[in-house]
Amino acid sequence: MNATPRRWNNETWPIAAAMIQYPGILRDGRSVQDQSVEEWQTTLADVVDAGFTELDPTDSWLRLADLSPQRLDAFVALVKKLGLSIPAISTSRRSVIDPIRGDEYLAYGHRVIETAKAIGASAVSFGLFEPLTDAQQKALWFWTEDGAKNPDDPAIWQKAVSRIRQLGRHGEELGIELSLEMYEDTYLGTADSAVRFVEEVGLSNVGINADLGNLIRLHRPVEHWQQMMAKVAPHAKFWHVKNYSRMEDPASGVIITHPASLEHGIINYRAAIRMALEHGFSSPFLCEHYGGDGLSVSATNRDYLRRILPR
Repeated sequence: MNATPRRWNNETWPIAAAMIQYPGILRDGRSVQDQSVEEWQTTLADVVDAGFTELDPTDSWLRLADLSPQRLDAFVALVKKLGLSIPAISTSRRSVIDPIRGDEYLAYGHRVIETAKAIGASAVSFGLFEPLTDAQQKALWFWTEDGAKNPDDPAIWQKAVSRIRQLGRHGEELGIELSLEMYEDTYLGTADSAVRFVEEVGLSNVGINADLGNLIRLHRPVEHWQQMMAKVAPHAKFWHVKNYSRMEDPASGVIITHPASLEHGIINYRAAIRMALEHGFSSPFLCEHYGGDGLSVSATNRDYLRRILPR
């Protein structure tokens, strides 16, 4: 209980805006990587106007680790000028066991850790989920279509453990925590599997990104969020928070989900956060939301978190 001293209160806890609602490729075909500082500022002005003081660049939008040193310095200077900070960096769909690009993504992961240290971030989120399939890209909600699955192969499991451990040791050397994102059909796709995975990695700075929203949105049976949270809470680190409404009809087997704000979805975040705090949780939050004005909903979620976090 309370194994880690709490560093923040409800007013100072880092609660970042995700950039998932901003595409990495622009309508004119250019990449955000190649935008001018002034163009970056136009986008980040939305984050400031929404009342955020922290952001996570989220590498689906901008890969900080692939910027030149000069461009990285320019981005960090812009962030500071706008009154923002970057408490953590999230990677997305760059699995270290990707069957085609796994070696490339492992090297990239090391660069992300080094970049986090260079800019003063405390955590990096990694996942074992792969790029969206064609069917997922065509669907209204991508999670209603099956995506790539981590193979049921002990050798690949061990490869994943070994590579995450390698990244974890790098993070340990630099004082960076690694948070592994829960995601369906990966080795972190259930609470039991996620706990087993991080325990096999066996490093104190490597824990679980308890993004239960990725699981409770599925149109299939899933473990109750409260049971999942009870299992992963002792390992919780940098945390992506989002919520969904979920309707289940036992008679027909029909399951329907839809994005919801944190306080109105099926996960009771007041209870979930208290579970994590009881085990010493002391990491940043990241607010995500799919559909509609995701940034504004994230801002509403940030305000909700500040109401329920310890004073």
